[in-house]
Amino acid sequence: MKQLPILLIFVAITNLFANEKEDSLVEKGKAVYAANCAICHTVNGGSALGPDFNIVSYTRTEEEIANYAKDPYANYKKFGHSANAMPTLPLEDIEFKEVAAYISSLQPFKKWMIKKKN
Repeated sequence: MKQLPILLIFVAITNLFANEKEDSLVEKGKAVYAANCAICHTVNGGSALGPDFNIVSYTRTEEEIANYAKDPYANYKKFGHSANAMPTLPLEDIEFKEVAAYISSLQPFKKWMIKKKN
């Protein structure tokens, strides 16, 4: 019985560090966005060449976002686009992960979370 409180403390600490790591990814991703994406994408409904990232966040998974950002030419048809205007960005793998985490964080509710009526 004494092991249960220790286990709960361990789980709480693990979750705390996981949340801090996720927050760090999001913050770093925000900087990557500002330096590389903001010229073509908004995050608050403005007009720009590319789609607003709130919409992207609502409709795409974090993994899809990272894959598209990393290789837009290989993925634009999978996303339903008839052409691609996005350049290939000279980012490191971790930066693609960071910016995807930031974009995904913009919309806490996702399209795929909606229950479908039978």
